Amino acid sequence: MNLVERVQSILLKPKATWPAIDAEPADAASLYKNYVMILALIPAVASFIGLSLVGIGAFGMSFRVPVVSGLVNMIVGYVLSLVMVFVLALIIDAMAPTFEGTKSQIGALKLSAYASTAAFVGGIFSLVPALSAIGALAALYGVYLLYTGLPVLMKCPPDKAIAYTAVVVVCAIVGGFVIAWVLSLLTPLPARIGALAPADAVAVLQQQWAART
Repeated sequence: MNLVERVQSILLKPKATWPAIDAEPADAASLYKNYVMILALIPAVASFIGLSLVGIGAFGMSFRVPVVSGLVNMIVGYVLSLVMVFVLALIIDAMAPTFEGTKSQIGALKLSAYASTAAFVGGIFSLVPALSAIGALAALYGVYLLYTGLPVLMKCPPDKAIAYTAVVVVCAIVGGFVIAWVLSLLTPLPARIGALAPADAVAVLQQQWAART
């Protein structure tokens, strides 16, 4: 499997690519080593560069996360993203009988890994913190990838795929909030302010200013 070709094919023609993914031999080790661990580096490294080297600018101020904190944030975020792929695979596999699908641990892991491609690739926008929201929007394409892959890899009826997808997406959102919460604990306050909506950021800055005066 050529990594670049696989990324292009799953993003541009998922319906034609899922059957090929279903048919090819794979195990957890090879999926992680040859695909997940490589692509998961994109958002982790881009976030480090964006927060610690490029920096956040807003309201006439600029801030960079200290390099050590940025490295810790990068490593923890990278590990959690790897764990998240595995946890989602467990959820996909466990929910298969509920939606008349067939349980398959390796099929579920393939689905979780390749459906995460959009989120991983979209992480490149974190190079510029102001554009990170675009990466979040790009990750939404992963919902469509999941929807098209469930009937192929988990053998669920097509009419059950929407509900199946919805349940998995809800679990992914919860997991994403947990990861964001953990990373926020490792990120200095000014960087967290940069990720807030403008009105919220102003309120936080006013509170911090009032506490100092």
